[in-house]
Amino acid sequence: MLLANGGPPKRAELAERDYGRLRVLVANQRAERARAVAEIARSLGHEVVGEELNVEQVAELTRKEHPDVALVGLGESSQHALELIEQIVRNAACPVILVLDARDQDFVNEAAQRGVFAHIVETDKNQLQSAIDITLRRFAEYHNLEGAFGRRATIERAKGILMATHQIDEQQAFELLRDHSQRDGRKLVEIAEAITQTHRLLTPKPAKDAAEGT
Repeated sequence: MLLANGGPPKRAELAERDYGRLRVLVANQRAERARAVAEIARSLGHEVVGEELNVEQVAELTRKEHPDVALVGLGESSQHALELIEQIVRNAACPVILVLDARDQDFVNEAAQRGVFAHIVETDKNQLQSAIDITLRRFAEYHNLEGAFGRRATIERAKGILMATHQIDEQQAFELLRDHSQRDGRKLVEIAEAITQTHRLLTPKPAKDAAEGT
């Protein structure tokens, strides 16, 4: 069973990669369970970059190893598992899959709020690979969608600047952007970014801010 939600932001290049050998981080308070999940991941041909039990160490390991996906299990303490998830989400640009021995919807809901991207129950080799494949696709789609929203917001800001500067309407502002893009052979969003950056540089600071900066 998979649960998709908004996750950290993180590694949009996964959208274009071949999901072959992945760098997998396994985190679980129960050492024997961590070893079992890691063994399944290795049997699928993936590289396990860490089997971490401690919240204090998982953040450093995550930053150091840059995993493609993290598999987090529920150990003796649900709070411990949630803290593991928070550390990985905060420090890694990868999706987190929750690996459970039994269904626990309340915990899944808590984990989803911490940034878990999917969860599976009763893990076996085929199920884990399927979960990884689906999660990576959804993760990539999420970041592509996030990027599209970001590009649209940049273009809208640039149009607003042009409308205010030249006293023109929205359609005329868009045509200015489009014409400049075609003339320069650059993407529309690149022209929009240049306009917004230049506008920030040229806009005078409020008197109070200017005084504080001196």
